[in-house]
Amino acid sequence: MAAPPQACETRTNNTYEKLLGCLTVDGVMEHQEAFQAIADANDGNRAAGTSGYTESVAYVVETLEAAGWNVELDEFDFTYVPPPLLEQLAPIAGVYESAVFTGTGYGDVTANVVPVDIVTALPRDPVTSGCEAADFAGFPVGSIALVQRGTCEFGIKAINAQNAGASAVIIFNQGNTELRSGLVTGTLFGANQQPLAIPVVGASFADGVALSQPGSVAHVVVSSPESRPQVNVIAELPGTNDENVVMAGAHLDSVQAGPGINDNGSGSSALLEIAQQISKLQPENTLRFAWWGAEESGLLGSRAYVDQQVAEGTLDEVALYLNFDMVASPNYIFMVYDGDESGWDAPAGVPIPEGSIQIEDLFESYYTWAGVPYDDAQFSGRSDYQAFILNGVPAGGLFTGAEVVKTAEQAAIWGGTAGAQYDPCYHLACDTIDNLALDALDVNTDAIAAAVLTYAYSTEAVNGVVGKKVPGKLAFPAPAGPEGTVNQPGGGGLSPDHDHEHGDID
Repeated sequence: MAAPPQACETRTNNTYEKLLGCLTVDGVMEHQEAFQAIADANDGNRAAGTSGYTESVAYVVETLEAAGWNVELDEFDFTYVPPPLLEQLAPIAGVYESAVFTGTGYGDVTANVVPVDIVTALPRDPVTSGCEAADFAGFPVGSIALVQRGTCEFGIKAINAQNAGASAVIIFNQGNTELRSGLVTGTLFGANQQPLAIPVVGASFADGVALSQPGSVAHVVVSSPESRPQVNVIAELPGTNDENVVMAGAHLDSVQAGPGINDNGSGSSALLEIAQQISKLQPENTLRFAWWGAEESGLLGSRAYVDQQVAEGTLDEVALYLNFDMVASPNYIFMVYDGDESGWDAPAGVPIPEGSIQIEDLFESYYTWAGVPYDDAQFSGRSDYQAFILNGVPAGGLFTGAEVVKTAEQAAIWGGTAGAQYDPCYHLACDTIDNLALDALDVNTDAIAAAVLTYAYSTEAVNGVVGKKVPGKLAFPAPAGPEGTVNQPGGGGLSPDHDHEHGDID
């Protein structure tokens, strides 16, 4: 039974028993409700560069300062890209989900839509739409070119359209498989190195088919980027050893498409509730919590922070980093970043610093103690721990899944719906307060708290720095071993094709 609220407000939660007794899912949900209200008041999102993110930062700062943490705002450069508009005016009316391509030009265009060698009938493979200048023979100058993904790079299609006199380009998905049917975006650079002077936006296969109707007229808007410096929220609880810092973080921003209450209000809120409940702790090691900005734009906030720590020569004080990105997916499985690669090999170029295995072991020990089945998430580097591991800092974290589909075997272990995504609202407007598994949020908040408290006292298992044993009688058993036998990729809230460094081709 949880301690009475008044007791939790006044006591020092210096044991597992005390801390876990004071953490409640209701407490976490108070923060989630605040983030939802902020999104509701700010165009439905909390994306970096928007008022929704600014208000999210203010809420986190106010909450932390009221709890007694030392709080700083860590500014970094950020270029805000306003969301594009893709609107069909005739023969039907509709506003379609869209995205800009890296390397696009800018403009506000209303014109006739002219399909260019598209293939809408099955099997829709191969598609060579727009790959040759000859595809645009007789193209009406000033029209919007509608081209389809396939065969050649996006940039080749776009430059051919521009050279033919197109006023804008819509690139829609190929539609030959489920994975190539949704909204498509990418980069226009590659074999094409020429800058585009016209706007280039993406569309799904279905929306592309709608736009391909005879007599189609569309309105396309891609606005110029703006420099809007953003901030990370960094909060610190000083420890006896201020040269052995335990960091934990979660990204605070959402995508522009929605409020981001699971991705990543869940990690942000859990960490905020834990910060409140341990605010009176006098830790052996300094605790430093981070709410990162612009994760969804390319891990920008965490990268900038780590780069600055490296430049100042202070990153070696960070003993370890714990990352929490999507910990309450509605069709969840419980996953731990796979530091020992027992289930997944890390991708090429993704290092696993020494000590990361011990972090994985601690989370697995907690799940074993709690009687919760767990599995591995690939140590992919696709969330805010990336910059830390690239600089040798041990890392670990939890994940409940994003766009990958749950198998029947996993549904038998964790419940939920086989054949549906772990988070059906991943990066969509429906990622709201109703898009959460409260039981997963409850379990994972406790797991995060247990890890934070463990390392607040000692990081000896991770980096050899001797500390103290956590007071109290509770001890976690050795890991029981993963109970889910079919692993799925993950390790962060980004989809597998969300590549921050390299653009898509074809």
